[in-house]
Amino acid sequence: MYSLSVLLLLAFKGWRSIKYLSFSSFWCKLYSSGSYNEVLSNGVASKKKEFDFEHLFHSCTKIYILKCLHALLIVSGKAQSIFIGTRLVNLYAHLGDVSLSQKTFCMIENKDAYTWNSMISSYVRNGHFWESLNCLNEMLSTADVKPDFYTFPPVLKACNSIIDGVRIHCWASKLGLEWDVFVAASLVHMYCRFQSSGIAFRIFKDMPYRDMGCWNAMISGFCQNGNATEALSLLDEMRLEGIKMDTVTIAVVLPTCAQLGDVVHGMSIHLYVIKHGLELDVFVSNALINMYARFGELSYAQKVFDGMMVVRDLVSWNSLIAAYEQNNVPEKALKYFQEMMINGVQPDLLTLVSLASSIAQTKSFRSCRSVHGFVLRRSWIQVDVIMGNAVVDMYAKLGLIHCSRKVFDEIPIKDVVSWNSMITGYAQNGLASEAIEIYNMLKECDDIEPNQGTWVSILPAYAHLGALQEGTRTHGHVFKVALNLDVFVSTSLIDLYGKCGKLDEAMLLFHEVPRMSSVPWNAIISCHGIHGNGRVSLKLFNDMLNAGIKPDHVTFLSLLAACSHSGLVDEGKTYFHMMEQEFGIKPGLKHYGCMADLLARAGGLETAYQFIKNMPLQPDASVWGALLGACRVHGNVELGKLASDNLFEVDPENVGYYVVLSNIYANYGSWEGVNEVRSLARDKGLKKTPGWSSIDLNNKIEVFYTGNQSHPQCHEIYEELGILTAKIKTLGYTPDYTFVLQDVEEDEKEQILTSHSERLAIAYGILSTPPKSPLRIYKNLRVCGDCHNVTKLISKITEREIIVRDSNRFHHFKNGVCSCGDYW
Repeated sequence: MYSLSVLLLLAFKGWRSIKYLSFSSFWCKLYSSGSYNEVLSNGVASKKKEFDFEHLFHSCTKIYILKCLHALLIVSGKAQSIFIGTRLVNLYAHLGDVSLSQKTFCMIENKDAYTWNSMISSYVRNGHFWESLNCLNEMLSTADVKPDFYTFPPVLKACNSIIDGVRIHCWASKLGLEWDVFVAASLVHMYCRFQSSGIAFRIFKDMPYRDMGCWNAMISGFCQNGNATEALSLLDEMRLEGIKMDTVTIAVVLPTCAQLGDVVHGMSIHLYVIKHGLELDVFVSNALINMYARFGELSYAQKVFDGMMVVRDLVSWNSLIAAYEQNNVPEKALKYFQEMMINGVQPDLLTLVSLASSIAQTKSFRSCRSVHGFVLRRSWIQVDVIMGNAVVDMYAKLGLIHCSRKVFDEIPIKDVVSWNSMITGYAQNGLASEAIEIYNMLKECDDIEPNQGTWVSILPAYAHLGALQEGTRTHGHVFKVALNLDVFVSTSLIDLYGKCGKLDEAMLLFHEVPRMSSVPWNAIISCHGIHGNGRVSLKLFNDMLNAGIKPDHVTFLSLLAACSHSGLVDEGKTYFHMMEQEFGIKPGLKHYGCMADLLARAGGLETAYQFIKNMPLQPDASVWGALLGACRVHGNVELGKLASDNLFEVDPENVGYYVVLSNIYANYGSWEGVNEVRSLARDKGLKKTPGWSSIDLNNKIEVFYTGNQSHPQCHEIYEELGILTAKIKTLGYTPDYTFVLQDVEEDEKEQILTSHSERLAIAYGILSTPPKSPLRIYKNLRVCGDCHNVTKLISKITEREIIVRDSNRFHHFKNGVCSCGDYW
């Protein structure tokens, strides 16, 4: 308990610390109230007139003013009143000083239920949840008064665990307050917060009376717990009982309609909104924009936004910008951002997150710097990790991975999304080793646990490198955390096993996981396609349709690629027309690229060229690249030169296209053309990607570059290759020097072919593994024709299965035959 002198001193210190104007304003209010007469020399107010304390309470907008009033109340003898003391408790808490609120509470004698409730609520409002629970315990154990129905709603919000909630629920039942409408609604909220919607629903059903808040609490609880179907069923039940939806109900239910993909239900609620004049409510309109965005119905989202001329707020602009960004219409997102700025609406963090993603989609390198500068000036990366993650993701999608890493390193407190963004950035930019390095750094962080996004990010990196053992170990971690049946994680695992040559394991996983969406189907169709099992891919597609799963653009991309790898030209044409005519999916550039590859790879170079000329879209590098690659296979120099000229316009920095054209000239024997192309690449500062092959043995990945002489077992490897070459020559092998892309003497050409990276990896594998065991080789470039023939013969004389994954597909060599049928 504070003495009067201490409190007066406290007030005096408060007065001294304020500016003169602030100090005088309090006393001006005191004089202007008309109630102040005089304060006697002993500090006691005259009894002729009293202060208008009601007026003075309203003037307390700052802590130091409230301290002055508190001191005056003590001097005037008013502070002993339970009502005045409780009011001070509430006002201190309202101004954010819970410590003074608690000290004032302790000074009140003979506290009633209202006083205790005020202190509990003060703790809860200021986030002191543990103290609010302790206060309730003290009230229950020491006070003469008992809790009432005002006690339980705030304290139920403070529960840190369901155990605390159940204990408070028992007290409410014991005191006969369980069925009070406010207490019951708070119990529903509490149980839903701890994922116990079943218990919450039982309480809700047993309530003798349910108001609008109770219905909203239960519907919201179902939504929070992922029970979207139950939420909509409860909504129908509510409407059958004649209770009208309010703005809260609508704002809660609309995202649920989007979650279920129930556009009909969503549009019927929109009709209800219009019929009852709720479309001018800003929360309802924002929810409608978000719902239509989730459905991809951007025209409806736009109409809702256009009808909000009077009530638009920042959330409205953010919702529309995000709608266009999330539906891959970044130009519109940027347009509305500019319009928002013209209208004087200042962006916030969420605006910039959508803006960063839109800029990444448009590949606007200049704008990305502007966004980064805008964020830096406001120090948002240091303030909010979400903003930092968005900038990391933006740079990564633009291919500026060094900038992405720099921003990542600057984020002061990283969350799991930060790590996931960096892992994904490296993986999507072809830097799988760096992605794995970041993942290993994440595993050393004690305060961050990998989640679904982490596994989905790192598994493709393992698949890219063919790191089967690391991928299998990660599969074990996924199984431990019970995410092995998650559709996205399991799809990544299917892709991992498929791309590591374990097609049987990929099929086993496919049959275990839920197949209610196109995602796992797309993965397994693609896996069979790259293994040359085109017919199996087509069968899986028919099984998918029979299961009632609607294909998407990725499905047809996987199908067309499978047809291309297997030479199924007529089938590919059928599916290309089917995607738009039967399923309403407009082909994108990648689909056109697959069709060009399908036609050209099968020898129809002129047909492919005419197809490209008649495309409704401007051909990109993937389309012209497909034609160029086929020209190399079929030796068409003229058409190859035409394709490369177009490639140098649309993607002049890709050294791979210069290499392919150079190889076409080399195969044709035009060394002048070779020198011209190589000179052109050198002038642009481009360097050829060195060819390498890897093999994963004994928990270690061994990498071999073409002509490698630095391996510790180099001598044994070349000796083994010499023995193998001699043996396969007895079977009729003759080196094909057309795959030597250097102008050298004949005696050097065989040595160059022998030192190709995949042959070094195969020889090392034969030396390092038991006889007849399979070998898995991963090559970053396409396998050359001579190495393809050699590997077939080696598989025969060693009685091994040799699985080679090159940059384009899988080759399964066994008994002198390749699964590709020499079509690749």
